[in-house]
Parts: sequence; C-alpha cells; structure tokens
Amino acid sequence: MESIDPAECASKIGAAANIVALTGAGISTSAGVPDFRGPEGLYETGGYDFEATFTAGGFLREPSAFYRFTRDALDLVRGVRPTFTHGFLAELERRGDLHTVVTQNVDPLHQQAGSRNVIPVHGGYWTSHCLCCGGEVGFEVLEVMLEEVEVPRCGCGGLIKPDVVLFGDPVKGMEEAIAAVAGSDLLLVLGSSLAVHPAAMLPECAGGEVVVVNLGPVALSPAPNRFFADADLDTFFREVAGHLFVD
Repeated sequence: MESIDPAECASKIGAAANIVALTGAGISTSAGVPDFRGPEGLYETGGYDFEATFTAGGFLREPSAFYRFTRDALDLVRGVRPTFTHGFLAELERRGDLHTVVTQNVDPLHQQAGSRNVIPVHGGYWTSHCLCCGGEVGFEVLEVMLEEVEVPRCGCGGLIKPDVVLFGDPVKGMEEAIAAVAGSDLLLVLGSSLAVHPAAMLPECAGGEVVVVNLGPVALSPAPNRFFADADLDTFFREVAGHLFVD
C-alpha cells in the first residue's frame, strides 16, 4: 500500500485538471455528526432495530421506528457547521479545480460550505415526499410535523418519507456519479471506509489517480495510482491547504 503525505497530496491536487471527491461519514464526524458503523456510531449506541429502522420494507411496515431514529438524529446534528475539509472542497470548486462532490452522507454540510455540484447518492432530509400522491414536503414543514405527530402523513392520508435512501431503496444519481468519477484525473476519497455498495465501487471506475484519506481501515485494495493516508481529515487537509493555497 503506497502512502501519501499532505505535501504530496497538495502536489497532486495542484497538477490535476478534473478533481472529483467521494465523501463519507468521516468528513462530518468532527462537526458533531455521528457516524453509523464506528464503535460510537448510531448502529451501536442507538438501540435501533436495524430491519425496522433502516430498511425500505421496515419503513413501510413500521414507520414509527424510522421516525424515532430521525428525531434522535436531528437532535444530535441541530446547529452543526461544516468542517474545515468541507470548506476546503468548496474552495477547490470555487477555484475551478474540483468539479463534483459525490457524497454518501445525508447531511447538508457540503451545500452549507458552498459546494454547488453535489451528488448525494444516499439522498437527504431536505425534502420528503408522500408515497401516495407524490407531494413534496420541505424540511421545515417536516420538522413541525415531527413535533406534532408520531408518523407524518400527507393531507391525502399517504405516508410521508424523507428522501433518504434506506437499505432496499435504489441509490440516487449513480449513473451521474460514475460518469464524473470516470472522467476525473484525480479522485479524492475522504472519510469513507468504502464498506457500503454501490458507492464503494466508485474508485474502481476512476479515470486517473485515487487518493484515499480516512481514519481507519478502507476496503480498497492497493493498486497502481492509488495512494492512502490513515489520518484525521481536518488535520491532514489543513496541511494540504498550507502547501496549496499560498495566495
């Protein structure tokens, strides 16, 4: 496995013409957003029934379980702000170097940091839809509903589901994500263990070099043009920015 340090990463970013980033939960944990799979992740600490809470079939059978998790999750992340690494990626986009962010996260921190071209393959909470009539519900309306009823329903009586991808749901924007990664000359994989498919296969589609920065093991085999750093993202990219942004 070929390792990479911040200076070398900065050099690769500076030389690249078409950068794409693939981000996972690790980019948001320092902002206070808990991950799912770590030892302190929501799967381990929340006491949630996986089938009832995180699968599409479970949602249809017992939506109250998913909405209990949703209330807990929103309480945990209320008021969080983008991390240094979110801002770093937004700055790369502003400078015209980074073309696309593909994220596995359902939080809006990339958008809040200023990134514009974001593909959220696992969806997000900022919109919801009625499963009967298809009517759209904004996040602010959903928040009010969550305070008033156990399970939000549309005026037509249909069940409202946030546009979050549950296990068994199709991912969103995958064809667009594959095209973006295949057209890149540098793919930054940040804060993802690459354990969840199909997003985990995106590095296999990379058209150029791949730099993986994650604190902990990653399910990606060493190969030519793949470089790895086992590091805290914000610490690593503060050093990268020190080498890269000198103006």
